[in-house]
Amino acid sequence: MLKFFKKALKTGIVTGTDPLTPPEVDKNFRGKPEHDPAQCIACAACVNACPATALTVETNVATGMQQWSLFLGRCIFCGRCEEVCPTGAIELGQEVQLAVWNKSDLYQKSDFPIAYCKECGKPFAVAKSLDYAQQILLQAGQYTDKESLTNQLHTCPDCKRLHNVTQSQRIMLSRLLREPQL
Repeated sequence: MLKFFKKALKTGIVTGTDPLTPPEVDKNFRGKPEHDPAQCIACAACVNACPATALTVETNVATGMQQWSLFLGRCIFCGRCEEVCPTGAIELGQEVQLAVWNKSDLYQKSDFPIAYCKECGKPFAVAKSLDYAQQILLQAGQYTDKESLTNQLHTCPDCKRLHNVTQSQRIMLSRLLREPQL
């Protein structure tokens, strides 16, 4: 036993102080995903790209909200969510220490309001994603009339189909009028 203590005193401290000070990591280290709800448009691209199904989206029509959530217990820190996010709302940070006392602390959640169709009143998309699409189209110069673009974006796909349906007789007539190409 004395040999053990003698060797321990000669060697000195071998272990690090990990719980007290965070370990140094490389600048390219993929740690805990950090989500910025202010920048997120709730498009769910990250949910579709996540191979571990750590990201989920649930729509609650009764409250008019869509809840985005990340469960760090399932996250494999692959970085796919960061790659596909169109607004850069998710970034992998440098945080390594993810130990928590409660399982509920491993969840990150954000709520986003749902947009309702101006024609029929049914919920169909997240309001923030429609505003983002409108901003992109206006900046690109595709539309000059902001009000007509807002009306078009805030109409559900079913109502758009009803308003844009061409009569079947006119379609058949136009097919017959075309000259056959040789």
